[in-house]
Parts: sequence; structure tokens; C-alpha cells
Amino acid sequence: MRSRQIWYRCVRWFADSPVSRAMFYNGAVFLLALCFFPVPAGADQQPRVALFPLAVWADSDAAGPLSQQVLALVSENFEQTCGVSVTLYDEAASLFTPGEKQRAARAAQADFALWGGITSLGNSFSIDLSLLSADSGELRRFFGQGEDPGQLADAIRGLSSDMCAAVTGRKRIEQIVVQGSDRIEADAIVRVIRTREGEIYNREQLSEDLKHIYAMGYFEDVRVEAEDSARGKKIVFTVRERPTVGRITIHKYTVFSEEEIREELVIKRGAVLNIVEIQESVNRIEQLYKGKNYHNVKVSYEIQEEKNNQADVAFTIDRGDKFMVREIIFAGNSAYRDKELRKIIKTRKKGFFWWLTSSGDLNMDQLRQDVAMLSNHYHNSGYIDARIGDPEIEYLEERIRITFKIEEGQRFRVGIVDLQGDADEFRPELEKMLNITEEEFFNRSMVRADILSITGFYGDKGYFYADVIPDVRKNDADLTVDITYIVQKGGLVYFDDIIITGNTKTRDKVIRRELDVYEQELYSGSRLKKSVSRLHRLNYFETLKVDTVEGAEPDKVDLKIEVEEKPTGMFSFGGGYSSVESLFFTASVSQQNLFGRGQVLNLQGQIGGTSSEYRLSFTEPYLFDTRVSAGIDVYDWNVDADTYDRHTIGGSLRFGYPLFENTRLYLAYTYDVNEVDDVSIYAPWSIQEMAAQGGESVTSGASVSLVYDTRDNYMNPSRGTKSTIAIENAGGPLGGDVAFTKYTGETGWYHPLFWRFVGFAHAKGGYVHENSGGFLPDYDRFYLGGINSLRGFGWRDISVKETVEVWSSQTNSWQEVIVEEKGGDKFVQFNIELLCPLFDKKAGLVGVLFYDAGNVYDEGQELFDLRPRESAGFGIRWFSPMGPIRLERGYILDPRPGEDSGGRWEFTIGTAF
Repeated sequence: MRSRQIWYRCVRWFADSPVSRAMFYNGAVFLLALCFFPVPAGADQQPRVALFPLAVWADSDAAGPLSQQVLALVSENFEQTCGVSVTLYDEAASLFTPGEKQRAARAAQADFALWGGITSLGNSFSIDLSLLSADSGELRRFFGQGEDPGQLADAIRGLSSDMCAAVTGRKRIEQIVVQGSDRIEADAIVRVIRTREGEIYNREQLSEDLKHIYAMGYFEDVRVEAEDSARGKKIVFTVRERPTVGRITIHKYTVFSEEEIREELVIKRGAVLNIVEIQESVNRIEQLYKGKNYHNVKVSYEIQEEKNNQADVAFTIDRGDKFMVREIIFAGNSAYRDKELRKIIKTRKKGFFWWLTSSGDLNMDQLRQDVAMLSNHYHNSGYIDARIGDPEIEYLEERIRITFKIEEGQRFRVGIVDLQGDADEFRPELEKMLNITEEEFFNRSMVRADILSITGFYGDKGYFYADVIPDVRKNDADLTVDITYIVQKGGLVYFDDIIITGNTKTRDKVIRRELDVYEQELYSGSRLKKSVSRLHRLNYFETLKVDTVEGAEPDKVDLKIEVEEKPTGMFSFGGGYSSVESLFFTASVSQQNLFGRGQVLNLQGQIGGTSSEYRLSFTEPYLFDTRVSAGIDVYDWNVDADTYDRHTIGGSLRFGYPLFENTRLYLAYTYDVNEVDDVSIYAPWSIQEMAAQGGESVTSGASVSLVYDTRDNYMNPSRGTKSTIAIENAGGPLGGDVAFTKYTGETGWYHPLFWRFVGFAHAKGGYVHENSGGFLPDYDRFYLGGINSLRGFGWRDISVKETVEVWSSQTNSWQEVIVEEKGGDKFVQFNIELLCPLFDKKAGLVGVLFYDAGNVYDEGQELFDLRPRESAGFGIRWFSPMGPIRLERGYILDPRPGEDSGGRWEFTIGTAF
């Protein structure tokens, strides 16, 4: 049939075509060969099927949609699965007889006619289709069914596959086989291909399947073969797997640790070897080094095949020399010299201490900040139109040149400054706030500061929605800038509800008492900020979120406080070696939020070589819900001094009250009983007299102190100050055997210096005198020396020494002999430290260089009658969870006979001064 049809078309083409006789003779042999020899179906054109409307036996409402659905599915499967072209007939053709349908198919030059019917009963269905050859009249029947409408598409797909084989004459795929895969399951490969058993053999689809298998990334080679079998085609996919990655080694790595480099690797051990991933790993390592300015870095790799289809990968790094910033150029600047601009930016040329200060390192983030700082400098100096371009970076033979291009523009002075809008009510107060009026030249930062000041002013008066819009107008004629602050205060806003959530242990009262704002009160921004700061200072919460949201009415806002609590109890124990205590052990149990009430309970004990101490303390921060804090301490203390032993048992009652911001007043009463024994003849006279009168004394004293503390961190501060003045009086109306008045003062200042360095300056001094009605024991006098005062000297080594001259027969000379060593009634102490975090600040490890000076003085001696003793040294501190751990070595700068100037190591766990 196919041969006759093609022959007929060829003859008709020759009859109708205006081909010349010469062309006919030249191409006759070729054309006749094409016409007489059969051409395989599908080589010259697609088979065509005339598809007639289907009869449907179902509910009347479902008949039409069901017929259209089946026709659409049949057409789609014919065209996509086996490349058969479909011609659809309208409803009128459904009444044709089989003979009429055959003739209609011929007229449409279709090869087959297809019709049939669908029966739907409930959820089940059946399909009966007839396929008639338009040429031979051969009729074939196809049948499908299902129990659920969801199976309709699968049933049509199966019928279409059967009919496709009949229409095209192509074979079905009987079997799909995967061979060569060891680690990858064959089912995983079959899932990614679209060819399925039972479908019509399609070479184009097999080509697509090859691509899909390659795309899995597991195989070096994939081949497909089609073999004829008794029932169709057998498809065989043969794969060769890529090896898996065994060991990954890195050679010649420096600058970064091996762990840091491994974090950049895309390729992983046990994964399939992938050259793309290896190359990506190479690129990432090179970018890591280039980020540290090793721009000539070269990373190579080698793959070593091993048994069991594994391969080891070795990366070798040749970092090259580091590129350093050697030139920083400013182009276009005339108002400021290069030297002045270099002080503004933080990027530095390589200096002598580059290994310590990182000068010469190129940091792109820092470079972007430098551009912003230069822009701010110009904009804050009157150059309102100044522009700083992106820095040009040139890599020149292992050196870096950076060029900042600057367009300065004209410099503008401050012109007329005015307030408009809702500013009239508070105009005098607002005008006093404006800092821009004090400036000669326009300063953008000052304008922003004025906006914040005005907004904060209105916010503290309840205008939550207050807004300030700056209207800045340049006058190019006289180079001035007029600034108008347009105030839009909005309406008064009140706090409505204060909602606290997330606290399961801490009581609402404990949180609310730290707030300086209240429900139904006018909104205040500054007092809200202070409240948040006080909540953070409690240190009860892992996270703290404070937000203001619209209330039930336009003039109300709700304050929402959401907290996530953290453990506030701590048990710690430890031990170590101290230059004061020798071997010591310490343990403590504390709860900073007892029963969720905010109370503090602490029990601690320490046993050492020269002392032991046990202390129990309790603090109520808000006594009777007032701002008065109260506390009680009970202690038992044994001290083994050089010339006597002392045992103290007692307690104290203390109160505190905040006077001002960061300033607190403390009052305390102390009562303790002291007992001395094992008193030697070299002990101070006050101790010997005490021992002669029974060895026991009672101290009853009161003290008042004022503390000002602005440190940003209590453990490891980097800025701020703490200052204390205190007066303590014992005896007199308070009773007891001991009578004295003691005055002490102390101040410590932290200030950030260059890079990460922090400077610390500390001074301390005191004076004590004996009162009538009692005596001043030596342990209440002043000593210096040791890790908490003057390092390099032994503990309490700096004291008042009473000497007499005696004749030595051995040396035949007079020699000074110490007959009494006691504490002074005055002392001064100075300490200067340079602190630097050794790693990340969060690690809490700090290096320190220090200089100490100070001395103690006896009665009748004025301060500095004696030259201060001096020492210097270095050390390391670790601000651990147990407290500061200090290891420091001090050297005496002015050694006296018998003193060791070679240095002294000191180690302790405790609180730094």
C-alpha cells in the first residue's frame, strides 16, 4: 500500500511540474529509484490517523466532557509517543458507517480510521476502540477498562501504545536492562529515563535518556543498545561508574589551618569523583588566599586511582608572596593634604610592625568603610557636593596601589537655620538644642544629631509619632546652606497595656519594677530606653525583645516585652596554685534569681595554704518593693600570717540605694570576733598586746560608700570608669574593742586605644587612724605587694619596717635588724595596663603589659616622703566562667638589698582590681 501511494505521488509531481527536459533526463535515475523502491514509514512523512467522535454511554451531564477528555488523551499520546499525526472529525461524522469512515480517511489522505465508544457506570469505565486501515480495510479492536476515574489516563496510554505499534509497524520494548552499575542501584537509573517497558521503541527518546543518565553525575561512560527479541526490543544500558573519593590530602598549606581550608572544599570523602567539584574546590581555596592578598596563589590537584574503584585526591598550595598595600594615593583633593586624609581612613600602608598591627593588609570591607568615612568627613566639613569614587586597586609586582578619586566641590557655610511646623510651642527649648547653629560650615552629622534631639524631645513629652523633616537648600551664589527643620509632632500618645510574655520562672513583678514607664502614662522614649537597659543588666534572659505596637485607640500604644529565660543558678568548683595561697581549692553555689523573685543567694568556700574562708550571702535588690537593696553576709575566715594566726567569725548587714544614674550609695554594719594565736616575738606590737590580753577582740563598725560605675562590661570592660569613695568607722558608740576610722578612695578608667588595644589606669589610696576607746589592730592597717597591688613583690612585702642597729662581731660593723614589721596608716597605689585580646574577644583571653607603683607610710610620715616602689611586667588573663584567671610576671624596678629583681610569677583566680 505504501509503495503504490508513493509511486502515485511521484508520477503526479512529474506531470504537473514545469521541469525542463534536460533536468528530467539528468535526475530521472535518482527520482525513479526513490519512487520504485519502498521508503520506510516515517522516513518521508508521519502516519496519519482520522479520529472520529466517540460514542459515550454515561450520565447525560458527563457524556460530553468524557468524550472530549478521551479524544484529547488519544491525540496527545499518538502525536508525542509515536509521532502519528491526528485529524479530528466533528460530531456529524459520528453517524458514519465503517465504510464511510474508511472513505473519509482516504479523502483526508489518512492511513487509518479510529472510532469507538466509552461506557461509564459509577466510578468504573470501559473503552472499546476500532482501528481500520484506509488502504486494506483490515480492522483491529482494542479494549481497556478501569475501576476509578483516576486510572483513565493510564488506560488511554496503554491503548495508544498498542495502537501505535499497529499504525507504525514499530516494535514494543519488551525489556530494559541496566548493566555495569555496582554502587548505584539499577532502579535509580531506570527512574531517570522516560523509556518504559511496553512502549513503542523510539530512538530519539533513547538519546534523551542517555543525557539524563549522564546528568546524574555518577558515570564516566554510558552506552545504549537495542536488541531484537521474539516479542519486541530489548534495551540495554551499559554504564561505567566514576570512582568514589578516598582520602583528601592538602599539602603546603600556610596562613590558614587545614580545617579552615577543608571548609572550602566542595568535594567530600565518599562522594563520587567529580572533576567539576574538584575545580570548584580549587577556585574556592584560591579565593580564600586572595582574600588575604596572596594574589599569585596557585592550587593544583592530583588524582591517584586506588583499588575498589576509589581515587585519592591531593591538593597542593603554592601561596606565592603576599601582596601588601605600599601606596595610597588621593587624586583630586585640594582642601586637605594626603597626610590628613590618611588619618581618616583605616587602611594603612605596610609599616614596620605590620605583623602586629596588620598594616598593609587589603580588606575590601574596610576599604568600603574608608570611602564612607572620607565622604562623611567632607560632608561634615561643608563640602556638601563632595563625591568619593570607588577606589582603584592596582596589583603591581607583589605590591598594591590604592587610588581614591575625590571630587570636592565648593565649601558651603551655614546660612539661615529655622524651625517650622509644630515648633512654636517649644521654640526656645528647641533652639537651644540646635548644634548646627554653632558650626561655621555645613555639617551633615550635626543635622542628623539635631533631628534625633528634636525627635527625642517630643518623644519624651508623649508625641510618639513626632517626625522632623530637614529642608536643606543650597545657595550657590553666596555658598551658604539654609536649613529648616519642619516639625510634625502628631498627637499625644499614652502607654496602654504592658504585655510580658515568655517568662516561666521570673515573676512579672521582677520585670515591671525595672521599668521606668507605666500603663496609662504619657509615652517617653528616653525612659523606655533606660528601662530596656536595666532589663538587660539583670542578666536573667537569653533574648529580650521590646516592641511598641498600636493600641486599641489611635492615641494608645501597647508595650510588648518578650523574653527567653536562661539558667541563673551556677555551681562551680576548682583549684590551682597561687603565689599567695600556694595550693588551693574553691567551690561555690549561687542563684541570681532565687524562686523567680530576683533575690541573690551565694555560698562559697576556699581552702588554701595560708587561709580558708567560708561565706554565705543573701541579697534582696528591692526591699519591701522599694528601691532600697538589702543584704546579709555570714563568714568564717582563718589566716596564717607570717608572725601570727588569726581566726575571724562574723557577719554584716548592708543596704544600697541609687542616687543618680550609674551612682549608688551603700551603708553597711559589720560585727566580727577576731582571735589570734601562735604570736611570735616579731609580730606587730598591736598583735602582741592583743595576745597579752587574751588574744580576742570584737570589731563593731559601720561604713558608707559611694560607687560610680559606667563600665560597659563588669568582667572584661573596654571603656568606662568605676570610682569608689568609702568611710569606715569602728568602736565608739558602736562598741567593741577595736576603734578606728578608715578613709579609702579608688578609681579605674578604661579607654580603647589603637587597633584592639585598651588602656587601663588605676589609682587607690587610703588613710586610717586609731580612735580613743579602743585600739587599731595590725590586720586593719595597709600593706602592699602581690598580684592585686604591686606585682613582682611578695604578698604584703611592702610594709613599715622598724629597725635597730646592732654590732656584728662577724663583720665588725653595725648592721640594721628588723625588729617589727607592720602595716602603714597611709598608702598610695598606681597601676597602668595595656590590654589586648589575643584572639576573638569572646574567647576572653587577654594579654597584658603593666607598670605598678606605690608605697605604705607610717604615722608622722607624709605621702611621698618615701619614694614609691616600682615594678613592671606582663601576663595573660582568661575571663573564664569560674572568674578571672590571672598568670602574671612582675619585675621589681628598684630592688633593695635582699630583694629578687629576677621576676616573680603570680597566679590566682579571683576578681581583678
